[in-house]
Amino acid sequence: MGVKKKIYKFLRIWNDVSAVKKGRVGKRVGRRVVGKATGKALRKLFK
Repeated sequence: MGVKKKIYKFLRIWNDVSAVKKGRVGKRVGRRVVGKATGKALRKLFK
């Protein structure tokens, strides 16, 4: 695992913890799901 990948993974976890503390977990999960779906759709479109 490269340094960049480790940093991104750490920051994702850090932001998840921050969202839990602020009570914004639903928003974060929703955005992540929408982002993944959009990425898949664009991959299929430009494949």
